[in-house]
Amino acid sequence: MKIATYNVNGVNGRLPVLLRWLERSRPDIVCLQELKAPQEKFPETAINAAGYEAIWHGQKSWNGVAILSRVGTPVETRRGLPDDPDPSHSRYIEAAVNGLIVGGLYLPNGNPKPGPKFDYKLAWFDALIDHAADLIACGAPVILAGDYNVMPTDRDVYKPERWLDDALFAPEARAAYARLLAQGWTDALRTLHADETIYTFWDYFRNAFARDAGLRIDHLLLSPALAPRLRRAEVDREVRSWEKTSDHAPVWVELEG
Repeated sequence: MKIATYNVNGVNGRLPVLLRWLERSRPDIVCLQELKAPQEKFPETAINAAGYEAIWHGQKSWNGVAILSRVGTPVETRRGLPDDPDPSHSRYIEAAVNGLIVGGLYLPNGNPKPGPKFDYKLAWFDALIDHAADLIACGAPVILAGDYNVMPTDRDVYKPERWLDDALFAPEARAAYARLLAQGWTDALRTLHADETIYTFWDYFRNAFARDAGLRIDHLLLSPALAPRLRRAEVDREVRSWEKTSDHAPVWVELEG
C-alpha cells in the first residue's frame, strides 16, 4: 500500500499538476494540504474521475486539508483537533481507510517569531501531541501525514545557520516534534534515509530548487502498530520541476500488505 502527502499550494490552481502526479505515481491514499479553497470549491468531480474518493476540510484562500483514496471510501472520524486553539482554521482531518487510521495535517507556519503566530503554532503542536497520544493508546495502525512546518534537525535544512530565527527551525518547534516522536512514532523518511540529505520543499525564490537549497518539512509518521510494515519512503522530487507546480514535492511511503 502506497500512502502519500502533498502540499499542493492551491488545489484548483495546481489541479493539472496534481492529476498528472496521481496518474503517474498511483498512490493508494493521499493527504493534501493548503487546498486554499472553500468547502464548495473542492474539485471533487476531477478527483473522482481520476479514480479517487475524497473527504476534505476547506477554507477560503488559506489552509485546507483532504484525504483521497482509491482503496475504499475514507470514513471521516475527526475534523479538527480536540482542543484546537483556533477551530476556524482548516488544518486537520482524519479518516478510517482500508484498515488504517489516516490523519492529514497542516501545522501552522508560526512566523514571525516571537509573536502570536508563533504562540499559536506551539499551542496547535501541543493539541496534536495530545491527540497523537490517544491515537497510539488505541493500538490501531495510524499514519499522521502532512506539512509539519518544522525541520527536525540540522540535516533537514540547507544552511541551518540561516534559519536560526525562523519559526520552522525554532528550538521550541523542534522540541515539540521530538516530543511527538518520543511517544513511539516513526519518521518514515528519515528512518529509511538516516544519513542522506533529503528535502521536500524548495522556495520559489533565489533559484532554490536548482541549487537544492531545500527543507524537509513534510513528514509521514507511523504508529508502533504500523511501523513494522514500512518498506520504502521516497520524495517525488521531479514533480517540483514541473511547470506551475507547488513549492513542495509529494512524499510517500510503501507499506507491506
